[in-house]
Amino acid sequence: MTKSDYKTINANKSASNTTAHTSADNTSGCPFHQARANVNNSADNNTRPLEQGIHQDFNNDMSYGDYLQLNQVLSAQKPLSGEHDEMLFIIIHQTSELWLKLAGHELQSAINYIKAEDFGPAFKVIARVKHIFMQLTQSWNILSTLTPSDYLKFRDDLGRSSGFQSCGYRKLEFLLGNKNADMLNIHRANSSEYHELEALLKQNSLYDEVIIALANAGFSIDKKVSKRDVTQAYQRNDSVLQAWLSVYQQPETYFELYELAEKLVDIEDAFQQWRFKHMYTVQRIIGYKKGTGGSSGVGFLKKALDVSFFPELFEVRTHL
Repeated sequence: MTKSDYKTINANKSASNTTAHTSADNTSGCPFHQARANVNNSADNNTRPLEQGIHQDFNNDMSYGDYLQLNQVLSAQKPLSGEHDEMLFIIIHQTSELWLKLAGHELQSAINYIKAEDFGPAFKVIARVKHIFMQLTQSWNILSTLTPSDYLKFRDDLGRSSGFQSCGYRKLEFLLGNKNADMLNIHRANSSEYHELEALLKQNSLYDEVIIALANAGFSIDKKVSKRDVTQAYQRNDSVLQAWLSVYQQPETYFELYELAEKLVDIEDAFQQWRFKHMYTVQRIIGYKKGTGGSSGVGFLKKALDVSFFPELFEVRTHL
């Protein structure tokens, strides 16, 4: 190798090193490099610094707590005993009431959509109701951490109060078609609840509107159903069963009704799982004691599992 060759190699190395240094220096102005440096600094300090654009002054603006009225919500837990676990009991039931309120809100919308034969939005809100009940069912697992001995320390403080007196629960029963005028008596002491439930007792349930949709699609529905007293609980009917049988045998022809039927089954499935988990949680905590509201307790809760909102939709499977 000649002396000129060595000079050429050294010149190339020098140029390469200069380029490398220049590239390293230029990264200081690279936004990606700077972002990576910020992440590393945050990780080194184990903190997440506030970004420059995050709003911090709420003297004249509505905050998250203001919007949700959290002062009222979070001050609504007022235990009557000094027992630690009463807070668990209260919060589980208060949050359940919020979910029940949302379920009622969605079911009323579903009724309106089906009445207008606007099935797409109806499917959406009915699916939401299913997931609400899945959430409610899961909440019983949290309450199940309450042991019998711990519950008995504050059970007497509940007086005659009972979940069976829930207006939100009764509203769902009426919206789904499980009507019983005698249940209104439980709510007479609260005039707003009473009048709201009285109005729901007299309006068509979700299933009533679905059966009207079946009739509008050309199916022959018995007048005992179409002209029935809607303040009474719905009872299965052969003409409705035959209509659903046709729908299930020809799902391509009656796809919207077919999908609607399966959405209703989803609701009853989720609702009954919630009921079952409630019954089992009560049995786990108090055994076969009477309920605080005067019912037989577990035995009374078991009877609810025999009540179906959409009886033909389960029976039709036998005939396919």
